[in-house]
Amino acid sequence: MSASETFIHRFEPATAPGPAPLLLLHGTGGDENDLLPLGRTVAPGAALLSPRGRTLEAGMPRFFRRLAEGVFDEDDLIRRTHELADFVEQARAEYGLPAPIALGFSNGANIAAAMLLLRPQVLSGAVLLRAMSPFAKPPVVTLAAKPVLIVSGSFDPIIPEENAARLAAALSGAGASVEHRSLPTGHGLSQADLGLVRDWLAQRLALAA
Repeated sequence: MSASETFIHRFEPATAPGPAPLLLLHGTGGDENDLLPLGRTVAPGAALLSPRGRTLEAGMPRFFRRLAEGVFDEDDLIRRTHELADFVEQARAEYGLPAPIALGFSNGANIAAAMLLLRPQVLSGAVLLRAMSPFAKPPVVTLAAKPVLIVSGSFDPIIPEENAARLAAALSGAGASVEHRSLPTGHGLSQADLGLVRDWLAQRLALAA
């Protein structure tokens, strides 16, 4: 089965040598087009792989089900994370890609965090924008200095700062190289997010070169 048969998605090939590909994971109500402009802005020339979540909530695409705001259906989350990881591996084979850096917002950031904890070999790193801890009890995993940037909003009405800090601690405890930043903003993204992500990615790509 091809990647196109498992997830509706957009793929933009790299236009410059060097940058790691980005796996773009939208928030609730988004689709495969949502984060393409963000990806082009923060990683010029990088290949972009952007799937659409396969779960619907009141007609809005998501990557996994939730029981209430901030309360996840962890059984569904586990299943959907493995489905998405399988898609990434299929897409890598089809498009000739190295392991991507996940760039996820909100619901997309949460499933990216789950993928780090369940299928860490699929990703080379992650940028988690407005993420929260996906599991009440994180699985035991070794992340071997995998680079992760978590960007929270200090005025975010959806995600308590304690929850984002707990995610950062869980990933750090698993061995990831985590940078957790909090910006004076809410749940939505700001220009400060774009600058921070662009600089972080540029530094990581320079270190990997």
